[in-house]
Amino acid sequence: MIYLLLFWVFFKQGLLGFGGGYAMLSLMQHDVVERQAWIDAGQFADIVALSQMTPGPVSINAATYVGYHAAFEAGGSVYAGIIGSLVASFAVCLPSLFLIWIVMAFLLRHKKNPVVGGVVGGFKLVSVALIASVALTMMNPYNFTDYKSLIIFSAVFAASFHKKFNPVFAILLCALAGYILY
Repeated sequence: MIYLLLFWVFFKQGLLGFGGGYAMLSLMQHDVVERQAWIDAGQFADIVALSQMTPGPVSINAATYVGYHAAFEAGGSVYAGIIGSLVASFAVCLPSLFLIWIVMAFLLRHKKNPVVGGVVGGFKLVSVALIASVALTMMNPYNFTDYKSLIIFSAVFAASFHKKFNPVFAILLCALAGYILY
């Protein structure tokens, strides 16, 4: 039963999560933390941080971890966890695969139509709003534990506006700062 539930929850996120992985995180948090209670808000914050640092899209990485955790807890074995991670990862990718084929065929046929251009522009705005929603949601006591975390956040935020900002370097520096300060 857990595999069907994992498939449905992550398929729905893949289907409704316009704007990419970061935009999907608020929907994912609602489903896996608040609705299903597979993980808590602190674990979700950790998952997002780790998903950003590992190769691949953040939504797929997060789905993989949540799928593993939920199935492991339900089935009590590593094997159940592995199957859960595969189901969740596949389910979150499946809608995008089908939708991109359909949408790209349509857009290529009607790319000069002003109505189609307006709809695409609306999707861009929705994506920005969803990403901003995730940023605001992630500003919680689990991530900002004291003044040191606020200083680290502020420094990286300010540096991100520099044209030659290297996010990998920032991640490594933040990891070092976290190790030294905490």
